Amino acid sequence: MITMEDIVREGHPVLRQVASEVSLPPSNEDKEIVNSLLQYVKNSQNPEYADKYGLRPGIGLAAPQINVPKRMLAVHVKDPSGTLYSYALINPKIVSHSVEKAYLTSGEGCLSVDRQVPGFVPRYARVTVKGYNENGEEVKLRLKGLASIVFQHEIDHLNGVMFYDHIDHDNPFTPIENALPIER
Repeated sequence: MITMEDIVREGHPVLRQVASEVSLPPSNEDKEIVNSLLQYVKNSQNPEYADKYGLRPGIGLAAPQINVPKRMLAVHVKDPSGTLYSYALINPKIVSHSVEKAYLTSGEGCLSVDRQVPGFVPRYARVTVKGYNENGEEVKLRLKGLASIVFQHEIDHLNGVMFYDHIDHDNPFTPIENALPIER
């Protein structure tokens, strides 16, 4: 089981690396890793487990965050309409995106960042993500709103990009032109 002790923090070199593709079909080890990422996110949202194991709540986690430089991630998040997006994906990539942008009005956070980083993070309002599940079967997701933002945040981790790299550091709360504000 992954705990906060397994999650590397900003400054660790793996967070700035471009992660490697995973061979398909995935090995048993890779299946175990991708499933453990999803289990962490689920456990971290369960108040009893989070308290018992000292887990910081999260809605997404990428393999580089546990010092595994491979293209794997997990997301477990409900959008405001109550739709649950719960996926463990291997080799995910954004295959198309909207021109329209979106951002979380509350800003973004990260399990690898132990500080508040205020500011708006511009993202695409809608993305289509393709990846593979633990059995090596292709998964294609059309995402919008919060789910879209979470997947973009986690895919950034696979490319060595941190959420705060996108923030306008001179004016972190400058409204993003023609962007959809999303409440969390």
